[in-house]
Amino acid sequence: MKLTSVLSFATAALLAACTAQQPANENPVLTIEGGQVQGVLTDSTNVMVYKGIPYAAPPVGDLRWKRPQPVVAWEGVKLCDTWGNASLQSDHNPGDFYTEEFYFGGDPARSEDCLYLNIWAPAQTVGKTDAKLPVAFWVHGGAYMGGWGHEITMDGDAWATRGVILVTINYRLGIMGFLSHPLLAKEDTDGVSGNYGTWDQVAALKWVRNNIAQFGGDPDNIMIFGQSAGAASIKNLVTSNESKKLVSKAIIQSIGGLGELIPAPAQDVAENIGKEMMDAAGLTTLEAMRAATPDQLNAAFGAFMTTGKIQGLPFTPHIDGRLLGKSFTEAATDNTIADVPYMLGSTLDDMMPTMGEGIDQFAFLRETQSKQPVYAYRFDRRLPGEPNTAYHSSELWFIFKTLKNSRRPFTAADYELADRMMDYWTNFAKFGNPNGNNVDGEWKPDTKENPFTMHLNIK
Repeated sequence: MKLTSVLSFATAALLAACTAQQPANENPVLTIEGGQVQGVLTDSTNVMVYKGIPYAAPPVGDLRWKRPQPVVAWEGVKLCDTWGNASLQSDHNPGDFYTEEFYFGGDPARSEDCLYLNIWAPAQTVGKTDAKLPVAFWVHGGAYMGGWGHEITMDGDAWATRGVILVTINYRLGIMGFLSHPLLAKEDTDGVSGNYGTWDQVAALKWVRNNIAQFGGDPDNIMIFGQSAGAASIKNLVTSNESKKLVSKAIIQSIGGLGELIPAPAQDVAENIGKEMMDAAGLTTLEAMRAATPDQLNAAFGAFMTTGKIQGLPFTPHIDGRLLGKSFTEAATDNTIADVPYMLGSTLDDMMPTMGEGIDQFAFLRETQSKQPVYAYRFDRRLPGEPNTAYHSSELWFIFKTLKNSRRPFTAADYELADRMMDYWTNFAKFGNPNGNNVDGEWKPDTKENPFTMHLNIK
């Protein structure tokens, strides 16, 4: 045998061995809206994460204060190994409780260019469009003023290892996401303004519907969930005609049930506030408003807040007659919300009993309207360390099983509770039932005849 033939044979054998060790689907290149992407393995090695996928065009320049536009295409394969920018927001102040609890690692990169999402999926099903895995779509909280989809509490490893694809998103916040103004309404085709951050959430949900099969997900099985303002966002998504038909299940955490803990103002009220604030800053034309720097807009907002003319949260979604025609409570009463299974709950030391009463009211109302169940919970674990409370947001460590990222002295019992909660949450994503396939399991639906709230605590 000639030397060249020997070398060719050896090379072929080596390539065959390498191919056997590196399956074709180990890290496939996926084709999605905008171009091609490739993920990276997480530390667990059986989960692929895709960080910072753009789901819409950067809302900058002439697109500031406009509804999200289609994503801008890119060339080549985008390696998704870096988180996308968070929305513009204030720095976290050292010494503040929530800063010390969640943001001690510092603030992320922030920009108007912030319409990015992140996906965690089982590595073995990435690229398999027939895998049909359930999808969980998370909206972060932060009073519509702060937060991002890759906070220290939020991670998808525990979700993906249980066979559920997790998606987290960034969306426009504060003055960038929820400013209303008559001039903005005048240029809008529907004559409305504001709610841009909610439009972002809808755009991200539609993106997931259109693209998640590439990651092994089922576009017809998308559970949406969120906490605090993120949960208020979930209420909006199951209410709006733009999004409610995209939802298969919904979890609403720490924003109650019936009753609006974050009231939604009318369009004219929101626009009058925006106009008065901009006029006071000398920004009286759209050109001037869009040319203003973020620092100038932040100064305008700060100056207006000192007038005391804003009560409650300064920038929130509002009833505009287009994206949001009515409040969640009105839509629930009218039985026009998404007809899907719901899970609602709160933490022990968080606005109880007000939240609990609203949750029961919602569950009992749905019982008269739908065959879909409503499950209620209360997170009772007062976290170890100081302060020893089940504070607002304390359950986040458990529903993502990210206790290792906390400064708290969590115990083995806490990790067991996190596993139990992860099973409940992922079962709900899969089946619309936190018990999984066991319809008559330990967690009963909350009904008027048999009220039931699952109390989540260490054993």
